[in-house]
Amino acid sequence: MQTGTHLKLLFVINPRAGNNNTDWDTVIREHIAGTGHAAFLFTLPYPCHANMVLEKIAEHQPNRVIAVGGDGTLKLVVEAVIDKNILVGLIPGGSANGMARELNIPVYAEKALHIAVNGRHQKIDLIRVNDELCIHLSDIGFNAFVVKTFESFNARGMWGYIKAAWKVAWRNPRMQVAIASDTRFVQRDAAMIVLANATKYGTGATINPEGILDDGLFEIVVIKKIALSEIFKMMISHKPYDPQKTELFKTSGVQVQSKRKVHFQVDGEYLGKIHTIEAKILPGAITMILPDE
Repeated sequence: MQTGTHLKLLFVINPRAGNNNTDWDTVIREHIAGTGHAAFLFTLPYPCHANMVLEKIAEHQPNRVIAVGGDGTLKLVVEAVIDKNILVGLIPGGSANGMARELNIPVYAEKALHIAVNGRHQKIDLIRVNDELCIHLSDIGFNAFVVKTFESFNARGMWGYIKAAWKVAWRNPRMQVAIASDTRFVQRDAAMIVLANATKYGTGATINPEGILDDGLFEIVVIKKIALSEIFKMMISHKPYDPQKTELFKTSGVQVQSKRKVHFQVDGEYLGKIHTIEAKILPGAITMILPDE
């Protein structure tokens, strides 16, 4: 969008995301006031679905749709605009904000708003996982079980996640899986399998150091064992993984078959227990608004 163009901005606000009490209506309207841009605000009801966002898009015909919330809010917006020539922005307001970390979008509302209005544009890949769009990270096993447990807690943020992970650590059996990608077939015993479009979780843990959002590939990360040494590498040192504990390979498509039903999550949303994942890359599927390089 050229400088000086008056934009029509649709802000999709999730009031249940995160644990802050930001008055998004006031913050957004004050930021946009005097710019010449038009701001339309849609506060998501509960429950909500992508068709609600589609209705607002049809009503306001925006140039940009900006998700105000966490990864789940962004996923909802992307589901609504994927087949449309509409830019997608993000104002972090979730508990962990994994995709905002990935894109270097600050959690400070005014800075994030400035980027949403003035930032550069970049096409990024998505993953189609079964019938779901994945923007960030999807997994089966340990972390998905943590997400399910976390959703049942009143505590939010990092402390809530740590409590959930501690509770799950003693109750998550290993999986026996067959992984058939476009480059190889392997069978593994694993605690967790990650399909990674991005590099890190919202906690800051770098699960996929080779992740690139626009390379037409995603990574399969096989966590054979939840080990403190590997967690230290993910969180702090970022040294190479021990291949006896963590394995990683690139692909554009994969089928993962588990002998028993296992917990499954996409972009922080728990989706039940499944036997099979089928996933493929969707190259350059959406255009996001990012900070200037």
